[in-house]
Amino acid sequence: MKRGLILLLTGCMAVGVQHADAQQQLYTMAQATNGLRADLAPERLKQFEWVPGENAYTRAVIAGGQQVWVKYTVLGGKALPKTDTLLTLNTLNQQLSSKTPLRGLPPLHWIDNTHAWFSIGNDLYNGTVQNGTVQFSKWCSLPHDAENVTVNPKSRYIAYTVKNNLFVRAADGQEQPITQDADINIVNGKSVHREEFGIDRGIFFSPNGDLVAFYRMDQRMVNDYPVIDWSVVPAHANIIKYPMAGGKSHEVTLGVYQPSTRKTVFLKTTGEADHYLTCVTWAPDQQSVYVALLNRDQNHLWLNQYSATTGELIKTLFEETDPKYVHPSHPLTFVSGKPDQFIWWSDRDGYTHLYLYNTGGQLLKQLTKGDWVVNELQGFHAAGNEVIITAAKESPMEKHAYAVNLKSAALRRLDQAAGWHDIQVSSHGDYILDSYSSGEVPSSAVITGLNGKYTGTVLQAADPLKNFKRPEIRQVTLKADNGTPLYGKLILPVDFDSTRQYPVIVYLYNGPNVQLIKNTFPYSGNLWYEYMAQRGYIVFTMDGRGSANRGMAFEQATFRQLGTVEMNDQLQGVAYLKSLPYVNQQKMGVHGWSFGGFMTTSLMLRHPDVFKAAVAGGPVIDWSMYEVMYTERYMDTPQQNPEGYANSNLLTKTKNLKGHLMLIHGTNDDVVVWQHSINFLRACVDNGVQLDYFVYPGHLHNVLGKDRVHLMQKITDYFDAQLK
Repeated sequence: MKRGLILLLTGCMAVGVQHADAQQQLYTMAQATNGLRADLAPERLKQFEWVPGENAYTRAVIAGGQQVWVKYTVLGGKALPKTDTLLTLNTLNQQLSSKTPLRGLPPLHWIDNTHAWFSIGNDLYNGTVQNGTVQFSKWCSLPHDAENVTVNPKSRYIAYTVKNNLFVRAADGQEQPITQDADINIVNGKSVHREEFGIDRGIFFSPNGDLVAFYRMDQRMVNDYPVIDWSVVPAHANIIKYPMAGGKSHEVTLGVYQPSTRKTVFLKTTGEADHYLTCVTWAPDQQSVYVALLNRDQNHLWLNQYSATTGELIKTLFEETDPKYVHPSHPLTFVSGKPDQFIWWSDRDGYTHLYLYNTGGQLLKQLTKGDWVVNELQGFHAAGNEVIITAAKESPMEKHAYAVNLKSAALRRLDQAAGWHDIQVSSHGDYILDSYSSGEVPSSAVITGLNGKYTGTVLQAADPLKNFKRPEIRQVTLKADNGTPLYGKLILPVDFDSTRQYPVIVYLYNGPNVQLIKNTFPYSGNLWYEYMAQRGYIVFTMDGRGSANRGMAFEQATFRQLGTVEMNDQLQGVAYLKSLPYVNQQKMGVHGWSFGGFMTTSLMLRHPDVFKAAVAGGPVIDWSMYEVMYTERYMDTPQQNPEGYANSNLLTKTKNLKGHLMLIHGTNDDVVVWQHSINFLRACVDNGVQLDYFVYPGHLHNVLGKDRVHLMQKITDYFDAQLK
């Protein structure tokens, strides 16, 4: 599903370390659950940021027993970077003269190569580089309830929201309300459309930072939905707006505010009121704003240009259609130094690729092409007339960095090592930071010159798991019923004996926008898998059709029938497991969260003879109760696709349950609302079906923090009770 729907398998806390002989340590549940965010996390670069206008970067390091901001200037060739200490934590505390000294350096954000800023809560501080060090002072204090704080480095304007309204603070300290809506159901300056379509913000500064575009969302017509706060007596109902598939959706417009006149113009995005406004992009000259307008059916997109002064439509540059759905997720990227050219993302040829257009709407060139997807566009290499991207060209299980020539579309790979690479591009694109991991590399960071004449290792992390007793992991490739390759991993028990039989746990997600099988560290993908392998389980996980990074045919195979094709693929995995002589076919379990919870419950009801035990977390039970944007993309509306909704509705299938099924839900889940599993309980009671059930009071869609250890212990205990 969306980002928020994935149960984060790495968590955020850990407790204690079990001591044993080297390479014989066993994970504690806390380490298996949260260790990759704490004591078992590989070392990584802290607060890395390129300095604008220079071939230099800053990062936080430990020196002399304290945290220090250090600037590194890349000299090229074989020369080591020049290092300058900008500021120590002790010096920063002296500058701030706070009664409560900082215990660590806050993230540093560069405005230009001599000015930077950081925030502590809603207090902002700005600094100036003087004589090789940074001198900080208080910039301003925003309201205590300010959210969505957005700083424009060029104008020094600061935009922020308080409740449902938007404000801007000018460089001279003058504060202006942009909106003054009294109705809390009219929301300004925040993410809209439930953060689908790549939307992660609602404030868009113009290139010079002196104009502000913003989303205005009217959700008065959307049904109220109660999320109960059980921490108070009596319990309190927090009313949210939750648009369900086929029902009323919110209506969004886009305003442009000019601080100098204190006036707002709204773009005249005519058409159906509940369409989607995506890919918001300012023109380099600030005279216009580009918006991708997507109809509610999500099968027709118009890329429109609107006047920033009048709000009038200037022109439609082009349209995109698809018989299933169009899925825009990226704003336009204007080419460096060419304000009349931009790069557009599209799946039109079956894979996510980049297309070069001019502002007249003319396609100049398809920049990338092939049976692979582009993952990110990270910047430009001005000297080489190249755009820097990451892509899954070598393998869907790996991500690598490439430079693509804007004139010839020639593509060259920028990294050398196998694995999953994330990059940051320097100001002029002369260098990239390449941070990566693989099954063999816990964490590595390399500075690479795009002229091919410089490579410098910044970090090579030690293996934090070297003293643990770890399982053998086998890469598995199966085939779907139509011959499509399916990639998975088989994790064998430690001290594996092929003459024995072992219980099996299948972990799955298999929903859109998510990929489980990657060549990253740890190669298992999750320390809880390894914990279960230490306890004598085989663990199997596989990405079936519908999941990410394999192109549109792979993703759209599940269109209008969620939970059917995906289960067929997972049953191919089951057939493979049953072919292994060391698998105990009578002791197989399955576990998943969110879409994986829907899949887990579906398998137990639609294929009830396969698994003896299952744990489904935060599951979608009835797709007509899930949100408009996501559900209608993959299922159409309940009115358009009644058969698909009926087939996937698990409330009507409770009589089929044969094995042991535990459902788990957070009581404050505002993504897959609690009513999904409550209704399922009602259906089980009505049909005389026994079910195990557990809730986490106060938790949202994911169970995080210290309670997450409790969750994973609960799941482990359930499998132990049913499969051992």
